Amino acid sequence: MAGSEASCVLGIDLGTTSVKAALLVGTGRGHVVAASCSRETQAHASSLEAGPQGMEQNVRRIITALDECLAALPQQQLQRVSHIGISGQMHGIVFWKTDQGCRWTECGTSPAFEPEEVSHLVTWQDGRCSPAFLASLPPPQSHISLATGFGCATVYWYLKNSPDFLKCYDAAGTIHDYVVAMLCDLKKPLMSIQNAASWGYFNAKTKSWNTDVLKKSGFPLHLLPEVGDPGSIAGRTICAWHGIPKGTEVGIALGDFQCSVYSCLTERTDAVLNISTSAQLTISMPPGFQLPETPDPSSAVTYFPYFNGDYLAVAASLNGGNVLATFVDMVSQWMEELGLQVQDSAIYAKIIKAALAQDDSKLSIQPTIFGERHVPEQLASVTSIAVSELSLGHVTRALCRGIVENLCSMLPVQRLMETGVSRILGSGSALARNEVLRQEVERIFPFPVVYGKDVDAAVGAAMVMFHRK
Repeated sequence: MAGSEASCVLGIDLGTTSVKAALLVGTGRGHVVAASCSRETQAHASSLEAGPQGMEQNVRRIITALDECLAALPQQQLQRVSHIGISGQMHGIVFWKTDQGCRWTECGTSPAFEPEEVSHLVTWQDGRCSPAFLASLPPPQSHISLATGFGCATVYWYLKNSPDFLKCYDAAGTIHDYVVAMLCDLKKPLMSIQNAASWGYFNAKTKSWNTDVLKKSGFPLHLLPEVGDPGSIAGRTICAWHGIPKGTEVGIALGDFQCSVYSCLTERTDAVLNISTSAQLTISMPPGFQLPETPDPSSAVTYFPYFNGDYLAVAASLNGGNVLATFVDMVSQWMEELGLQVQDSAIYAKIIKAALAQDDSKLSIQPTIFGERHVPEQLASVTSIAVSELSLGHVTRALCRGIVENLCSMLPVQRLMETGVSRILGSGSALARNEVLRQEVERIFPFPVVYGKDVDAAVGAAMVMFHRK
């Protein structure tokens, strides 16, 4: 490890359910994670305007979790932080009043900021914008289709349903844009093209908002942040935040997805396969890739701005480990109805063991119980049911294969080969704990598969800044 006086880079990720902070220090061979900490935010808040369709979070609770994370990191290392990289949940929006967004106070031995004139965070999971409402909005000049939970769609919803709400604020951004603005006392929020694309009505080619389209429909243009390149510096800290020196450089806020990929993707010829609650298969597009002019709502692949003008092609499935969890829950409910009680964890272990004993299954399971964004009406189905295929092992084997096949159908092997993929990096909690899923990945994809690559947005955000140094 580097000497005790080596500078550190702090990475922060403001996730949907938790906040994580990681300290990176340089070594002769690159960098290592010297310390890290995560805290649950427990920030869910009820929505006064949107009711049960709303999905909002209390910003004060998110910042409290962040403060707790930083307080748990070694003070000596925080005092040597030279750069801060921040990522977070994309698509969402928070509103605040310029110059009144926070108040700096003493927190233990050093200053910290407390949110003041700030709205709830309306997250990416928000469902207030119905398909009919979205269809009534002007078509965006963007390669990404508009969806509920996108920042610009949420502003339109307030414009129609609660215009007085918007009059209370004169600035907006993602939750991580807000933190950067408070740390650096930015008079106008600054947003990376990664986050801007996730809001909708943003042209990634020209790196500009669809101001003409938005202006014609009465959109409050003053709420749109200025836009910059990912990896650039947004400003410097105005106070010695949690012992981090005043004047420390803070990077423009980044997308959590891009930072997660950055934390493990080292070669253009790698594809990243992540199966956690949901599932994603990601590849780097070759240099010079041209974005489609208009969105294709029926396409299973979305293109995300990455770094240095590059793009990621992402097949993001809504069906991953959550499908197996639902299956376990179903088995548990059946057993309860039969008067038997077994812990879910015990059921999970038993079904995996049973599936490992069945090398193959002729059952065919389409696992899309949660639908997919490009075919929301598609549900799950089971075909080729034979008497010989009804054991728990056969069903579990077929279900695991179905999860991987569904993802593969969204970004087929042929497409991976055409892009030059030669290896798959496997990650995610569901893949780590399920040997059957790993076997099916290796059966379906004709590439070497490497497991154990940690996908960590906080580490990725720090790495971006580390490589700037």
